[in-house]
Amino acid sequence: MTTQSPYPRSPPVPRPSTPDTEAAFAEELSVVRPGLSAAYAKALPGARAAVLTRLWRALAYEPLPWIARRDADREGLSLWLTDGRRLRGPLPDPYDTSGRVAEVLLGERVFDRPEALVRALGVPHGDPFSAELADSVASLALSRADRTADGVPGPSEASWAWEQRIVDGHPYHPNCRSRPGFSVAEQLAYGPEHRTSVRLDLVAVDDALVTGEWPKWLRDGERVLLPVHPWQVAHVLDTPVQEGFAGRPLMSLRTLAVPEGPHVKTALSTRLTSSVRDISVYSVRAADTVSAFMEAMAARLDAPLHITRTLGAATAGTPDLAAVVRESPDEYAGEGERCVPVAALPLTRLPEDPAWLAGFTRLALTAGLRLLELGVALEAHGQNLLVILDRADRPVRLVYRDLADIRVSPARLALHGIPVPELSGRNVTDDETALRRKLFGSLVGGALGATAGSADALRRALLGVAADLPRTADLPALLGEPIPAKALTLMRLSPGTPGDLWTLLPRPLGGPGSS
Repeated sequence: MTTQSPYPRSPPVPRPSTPDTEAAFAEELSVVRPGLSAAYAKALPGARAAVLTRLWRALAYEPLPWIARRDADREGLSLWLTDGRRLRGPLPDPYDTSGRVAEVLLGERVFDRPEALVRALGVPHGDPFSAELADSVASLALSRADRTADGVPGPSEASWAWEQRIVDGHPYHPNCRSRPGFSVAEQLAYGPEHRTSVRLDLVAVDDALVTGEWPKWLRDGERVLLPVHPWQVAHVLDTPVQEGFAGRPLMSLRTLAVPEGPHVKTALSTRLTSSVRDISVYSVRAADTVSAFMEAMAARLDAPLHITRTLGAATAGTPDLAAVVRESPDEYAGEGERCVPVAALPLTRLPEDPAWLAGFTRLALTAGLRLLELGVALEAHGQNLLVILDRADRPVRLVYRDLADIRVSPARLALHGIPVPELSGRNVTDDETALRRKLFGSLVGGALGATAGSADALRRALLGVAADLPRTADLPALLGEPIPAKALTLMRLSPGTPGDLWTLLPRPLGGPGSS
C-alpha cells in the first residue's frame, strides 16, 4: 500500500535559534530524552578536546595558506599566522587518537572550544566551518552520553554489532560527528552509536536504471522498489512511499545491515564529515562492472583479501534517489571467526599487543601493495576495511567493501596483461602520486595509524614487518617518504576547489623528511 511518509518533514522538536549549539542540543535533549541530559553535560569537555585535537592536527600539518611558519620546541608548537599572530599548543602526534589537546593559545587568549578558535582566527570560509565544528562537538557529546558499558560483541555477533559500538566517528577529521540537518531526536533515532534499528521506506520507480541483479524482494512486478532513508524522506524527497524493512545502521549511518541478509546503501543528501552522501548516476552505472572486476582482481592476489560483491544498484536518475545492495562482509567469516571493521579494533585492545599489531600491519600492507602493483589502489580506511579474526583473535584475512572510490591504473593493468575495465572519470588514473595517495593515505595515514594510536606504535609496527613486505616498486615510497593524508580541514575551508586536497605527514620510520 502506498502512503505518505510517517516521518515529519521537519525535526520533531525545532532546535532553538541560539548561537550556542551545545546549549541548543541540551534544550532539545531535555525534551526528547531528559534522562541523558546530565551525561551530555558531563561529556561536553571531552568532546571539545576530541574535536580540538583533530583540529590542532590539521593546523600543525596541513598547507593552510594563512599559516606562515611552524616552530617546534620541547615545550610545544608555535604557528605563526600571516597577520603576525601566534597560535601555541602541544607538540602534535599525527596518529594520536586520545583527544589530549584540551586547549590552545591564540596570543594570550586560551581556547578550549574549536568553533570559537576558528571564529577568532577569522580565516576565509571560517564561519561555516566553525558551525560544523560546533555541531561536531555537540553531536559527539550526545554520542558519548549514550555510550553503554556492555563491552565488545561476542564471537557469534555480526559485524554491525561492532560498528554500533564505535562512538567517536572519524579518528582524524574535526567534523568527526558533524551531522548538519539532523535534530537531536533524529540523531538518537538514526545514529548507529545509539544502537538503533531503522526502518527504511520504499519508493516505486517505473523506469529505474539498474545494474547487476536487483533483488526480487525489492521489486513490485516490473517496478523497482528503491530503499530510502527516513531522513531523506522527511527532508529531501517529496514522493509517496511504501512501508519497507528494518536494518541496523552501520558507521556510515546511511548504510544498513538487513537481518540475515545484505547491506543496503542509501542516498543521504547531507554532508557527513567532508562529503554529501548521495549516490551518483555514474556510480550506479559502473557498480556491476567495478564489482566483477574487483572480484577477479582479488582472485589474482597471493594475499587473503575478499571483496564484498555488489549485488545490484539502482537509481531513479537523480543522486538523491538511488541505492546499492551488496554482500555482508560476514559472509567471509568461518565458524568460530569474527569479522571486525578496522575502525573498531581499538575496542578489542588487541592493538596494544605489539606482536598482534605487527601481524595485522603485515597482512594489510601485503594485500594493499600487491593490489597496487597490479593496478588498483584501495581506499582502505577503517570504515571500508574489515579483518577476519580466528578463534585465537589472530588476523587471518581481510574484507574490503564499498568500491565507489577506488583508483584503477590502465597502464599497470596492461603491464600485467589484465584487461582494463570500462570505467572513466575519477576512478581511472595512471598518475603514480594519485595512486599512492589513495592507498597510503587511507591505509597508513588512516586505518593503521588510528589502530596503532600513536606515531611511535606505528613506527614499531612498520619496523617489525618492513623486511617481510612484498618488494614492489611502491614499497620504497611507503617506507622512505612522508605519508600522504587528505587535508580535511583545508578541504572544508576551500569550498570552490573540487576534489581531494592533500598534505604530508612525517615519515613513520623517521629520518630526513620526517618532520
